[in-house]
Amino acid sequence: MVGSTPLCTQLKGLSPGQIGLCQRYTDHMPSVGRGAQIGIHECQFQFQSRRWNCSIIEGDSSVFGPVLERASREAAFTHAISAAGVLHSVSRSCKDGELNSCGCSRARRPKDLARDWIWGGCGDNIEYGYKFAEVFVNIREKDKNHPRHSKELARMLMNLHNNHAGLRAVYNYAMVSCKCHGVSGSCSLRTCWQSLPNFREVGLRLKDKYDGAVEVKFNKRGTKLKRKNRKFNKPGKEDLMYLESSPDYCNANPETGSLGTVARECNRSSAGTDGCNLLCCGRGYNTFKRKVVERCHCKFKWCCYVECKTCEKIVDVHTCK
Repeated sequence: MVGSTPLCTQLKGLSPGQIGLCQRYTDHMPSVGRGAQIGIHECQFQFQSRRWNCSIIEGDSSVFGPVLERASREAAFTHAISAAGVLHSVSRSCKDGELNSCGCSRARRPKDLARDWIWGGCGDNIEYGYKFAEVFVNIREKDKNHPRHSKELARMLMNLHNNHAGLRAVYNYAMVSCKCHGVSGSCSLRTCWQSLPNFREVGLRLKDKYDGAVEVKFNKRGTKLKRKNRKFNKPGKEDLMYLESSPDYCNANPETGSLGTVARECNRSSAGTDGCNLLCCGRGYNTFKRKVVERCHCKFKWCCYVECKTCEKIVDVHTCK
């Protein structure tokens, strides 16, 4: 742990409680920053073909800008993927010996692990990562003190739920990795340890939860959130929930954080979200030619490399009007 430092008050976007954590755990902050980055990159990958493509607002301390002000599916996803990123990054930093207060995982040996396999090595410390990330991402909501209005309280409960859904998307899917030992690679003996799930799998899991997110509202007592439509399943601990419908993101709107889809590339032959019909919101599209340079006529050469030529071709590119 490290004492008070000006760095923590200079970092943009931290709440008072997060600044306090920063001052106590200064060595954790590079990991938190990396976690935020992998969350942003994964969000942009998962939504690259959607009208809302997880665009970030340069210079905005909230990163995603006005999108977070609306209690929508998009806000739910960004909370979840951000929390998952912090957990993932801090857990790995423990294993790599970058943090003073944690080291390799001390997780118990799985019951289904073969008896003659060794449970050891240096595993990702997902237990510590979960505890730290949970405090770090949730303290922002608790810094808002006691919300005066039911709308504020509902939003706080929504954010806390989605934060935990993001953490569970990592924690509940920890894996076992093993290394073989033995004469001539016989793998007669194995050493195994706890590993983080691949973050692309985390992103895919949360994207699936985004598509199936549950709209919620306060119960009559105003004490907890419940599904708005009883036809849908109750939201589980790994599900995402939202309070407000999303804008269509077709046109630029500073109030909602929408950048619109004008000039976005689309797929003319696709009927999906990346297709010109859906992505361009029925406005139509323009077509132009683009020169593409790529490797071609590749041949395997003995031993051991691939030799390729460079080819140019002209392709049609379609962009939304």
